[in-house]
Amino acid sequence: MVKKEKYGSSKPPPRKPKMQIRELTEDHVKFVLSETDTSIANALRRSMMTDIPTIAIDLVEVEMNTTVLNDEYLAHRLGLIPLISTQVDKMKSPLESEDDDFVDVEFTLDVTCTSDSTMDVTSDFLIPDPKYPDIVPVKYNPVADQIGGESQEGILIVKLRKNQQLKIKAIARKGIGKDHAKWNPTATAVYQFQPEIILHQAVLETLSLEQKEEWVNSWPTKAVKLNPVTQQVEVDNAELYQYDCECIAKAEAMGKPGLCTINQKTDTFIFTVESTGVLPPQQIVITALDRMLERLNTVQVALKLESQTHEDGGEFYGE
Repeated sequence: MVKKEKYGSSKPPPRKPKMQIRELTEDHVKFVLSETDTSIANALRRSMMTDIPTIAIDLVEVEMNTTVLNDEYLAHRLGLIPLISTQVDKMKSPLESEDDDFVDVEFTLDVTCTSDSTMDVTSDFLIPDPKYPDIVPVKYNPVADQIGGESQEGILIVKLRKNQQLKIKAIARKGIGKDHAKWNPTATAVYQFQPEIILHQAVLETLSLEQKEEWVNSWPTKAVKLNPVTQQVEVDNAELYQYDCECIAKAEAMGKPGLCTINQKTDTFIFTVESTGVLPPQQIVITALDRMLERLNTVQVALKLESQTHEDGGEFYGE
């Protein structure tokens, strides 16, 4: 059976969160957040998706469009193209900007199909702003630099047939995922409770070797194994378990319920964060933590001011 680990009411779990990096690549990070609870884990996940400033196309001016897609559809597709956002801290959003601030990045695109075959117009056809050459689509490879002048791996925008044309000007701006999903820097930001598998050897010893093999094979993710020397079932890697309950159903079908107990450790979370490519994954996590600390500091200051007001005889709410 699967249970959530519970703590006694007399003493809450320690609230000194720890983080351990398991894996870090250029596009994803896996880490374990421990000694905390679900509220902090979920706040971190939501902060990574909604609070990290990035750059995305926000305005599109269509000068010529004879493609099969209408202007609004094309503008939506352009907005979802991820743009390298390592310079986002130098930018200001339109609402917070002043006269000389860095606000807009302009892209242009002018393509006409002259052949009889279908032409794929991708993000590689976008011409970046010469003033900001580092702000380009993820994995940008200009068509002019490619053999044959055709995009190989760019993000598809539209397909053109002979004599069809697309000419646009697009303005990219700073924003956050809370305003629109196009500014979300994560492709995946998920966590799961760390599983704890307890095997009841006394019950397992009542099984024959064939039954043990049959039960071990019922685990889809092979979190347990059968030791060929001792012929005992052992936990191989508890974190592979995906809470599918197949092993529990198999044990009940064999007439041997209680072969194992699976707990969810509600103070330990296994995170997987995948970047869209606009920012390094470690920067996404660190910035999200900084945003959480900023909010906590704001609340702390507000509470101190409220407390000072009460002590000075100001307006008091409640009894």
